[in-house]
Amino acid sequence: MFGIKHIKFDSMTYVLHFSNGKISKEGRGLSFFYFAPNSSIVAIPMGSNDLPFIFNESTNDYQTVTIQGQISYKISNPKTLADVLDFTVTDNGQYKKNDIEKLNQRIINEAQTATSSFIHEIKLKDAIRSAKTIEDRILEGLKVSPAITMLGIEILGANILAIQATPEMARALETETREKLQQEADQAIYERRNFAVEQERKIKESELNTEIAVEEKQKQIAEKKMESDVQKADNDRKLREMKLEADIAVENQRKLLIEQQTTNDKKEAETKGFVLEATLKPYKEMDWKILTALNNNPDPKFNISLAFRQLAENADKIGNLNISPELLDSILSEKRENK
Repeated sequence: MFGIKHIKFDSMTYVLHFSNGKISKEGRGLSFFYFAPNSSIVAIPMGSNDLPFIFNESTNDYQTVTIQGQISYKISNPKTLADVLDFTVTDNGQYKKNDIEKLNQRIINEAQTATSSFIHEIKLKDAIRSAKTIEDRILEGLKVSPAITMLGIEILGANILAIQATPEMARALETETREKLQQEADQAIYERRNFAVEQERKIKESELNTEIAVEEKQKQIAEKKMESDVQKADNDRKLREMKLEADIAVENQRKLLIEQQTTNDKKEAETKGFVLEATLKPYKEMDWKILTALNNNPDPKFNISLAFRQLAENADKIGNLNISPELLDSILSEKRENK
């Protein structure tokens, strides 16, 4: 009514109310009445913003890379920004111009400027692996950029989400990497086979060394056994020699004993012969008749026998001899009894 209107803003919007070209009100989250014919209202959002970006750069080896990321910022000096860009709103709170896109584009341009010099100095492979370095370059370039300072904004952070080559170059790199990985796989297979061969060689060498050690041990055992057998044979020979010597010594002792016994028996026989001869020498020259008489045998049969002997010695002088049967029977009966 009569050009007087009311407008209200939230707490995240910084408001500048210009009346007749001068600031009459300013602050965050204002709500007020104003006279529309001589008023101009500027509303600047104060919250942080995440600005996605994507741009292309050329590497040192003339290859194109696409850098995709995000920049976080907030408006720290709204009055400075209001002097550079137009954030004027209509009566219903809509922006007359879309200068927020200009702000974002200027930030992206500064980020690309901070990145391009670095990308131009490195090769494609290095660029694809340099996400962290590019983040630092963008963040540092934006913080020291005069254009960013003139906009009255504060850079909160920068993130690189992807660095990609062209599809053809990506396939070439994939092929190269695949071939390199295949070579590494072949090398790994070769090394594994070589390792297996080496291990098998070591196993065979160990087995051979074991066999040699076993043969050497068996040889030592055989030598020791041979030495033991030789020693045993030598001991047996020595035992046989000692036994033989002992037997010889025993036989010698026996021989000496026999000789001594023979000598003793001979001496004893000589002694007995001498004694017998000396005993019988007095009877040697005596007549047997005298000896028979000295015997004084009272047996009548013995006397009859002596009588028959004497008769036999004088048989040439006897003409006839008569022997009674009783006498003969008495002699013969004694012989039958003895049988």
